[in-house]
Amino acid sequence: MAAHRKPRRRSASGNTARTAATIALAGAATATGFDGTGHAEPELTPGQVKAKVDELYQEAEVATEKYNGAKEQAEAAGRRLKDLQDQAARKEERLNSAREALGSVAAAQYRAGGLDPALQLALSDDPDRYLDNAEFVERAGNRQRADVARVRRQLREIEQLRGAAHIELTSLKSRQTELRGHKKTITGKLGSARQLLSRLTAQERARIGDTRGTDRASRSSTGARDGLTVPGSVSAQAPNSRAAAAVSYAYRKLGSPYVWGATGPNAFDCSGLVQAAYRSAGVSLPRTTYSQIDAGRRVSRSELLPGDLVFFYAGISHVGIYVGDGRMIHAPSPSAPVRVAPLDEMPFTGATRVV
Repeated sequence: MAAHRKPRRRSASGNTARTAATIALAGAATATGFDGTGHAEPELTPGQVKAKVDELYQEAEVATEKYNGAKEQAEAAGRRLKDLQDQAARKEERLNSAREALGSVAAAQYRAGGLDPALQLALSDDPDRYLDNAEFVERAGNRQRADVARVRRQLREIEQLRGAAHIELTSLKSRQTELRGHKKTITGKLGSARQLLSRLTAQERARIGDTRGTDRASRSSTGARDGLTVPGSVSAQAPNSRAAAAVSYAYRKLGSPYVWGATGPNAFDCSGLVQAAYRSAGVSLPRTTYSQIDAGRRVSRSELLPGDLVFFYAGISHVGIYVGDGRMIHAPSPSAPVRVAPLDEMPFTGATRVV
């Protein structure tokens, strides 16, 4: 007799769950555009991209100046450490020679049947107590007494040098850690800016002033159409020949790329360009913007002359070289090379005349 089976009933709850899952997946796909991200990135206009990129560049420049300052301090600490190590090495050589001389005398006196009191002092476990012995003062020879005193003095000097070297080594390691932190910040900010700019077409990037990849772009731009030779009127207005020479150097570097941390001769950041320009004129300036502003006499905006340093932003994170007629030459950002620009391009903070 054939077995009869009841037809399996479909679960209404199962159908409902599958339907809900299908709707949820469809909704997720619609929301993400099938790109695998949870939230769609809002489309930014070229103007919004420019505003965000400018903000990132300004933040990167703040970090760049901190990096430059930490690098300058690290290099100074490294030089001091090397000098201390060299001094200690020279003193140790002299100390070893003095010890060998004392050892030779000691050996000779031991063979002769006794040690000179001065050598007893050098070998004593408690030399200060031995020195208090009036009999030693009467018996010790002046020359050997001086030799032993010199050895003790050299030992103290070497210990002092080693202590100072340890302090400098600690300072150097601290500056190196600081450098790595600033470098990470800079590369992160610049990387974010590049990602934003990559969303734009070449024409859109050109419209917002991103001239990367152009051949000496600033030389053909409106701001830099003066070419590579400083106009005679600018040189004549400079307060002295060194300021004129610095301005001339800046004009010759129009079109050079911006590279953070660079001081030339073929690439610059903002304070690096200023430092290189005045170095070419025989004037030594500090490395960072916040040090350069104190490198000369402050002048008001109405007093500006070609060669004066002009500073921008509340944190004094950007600098240019004034060239007259309300304009400056500066290294603006990775989006644009060294160029002539109006002072009103950024919030003006102050100015300094260094020569």
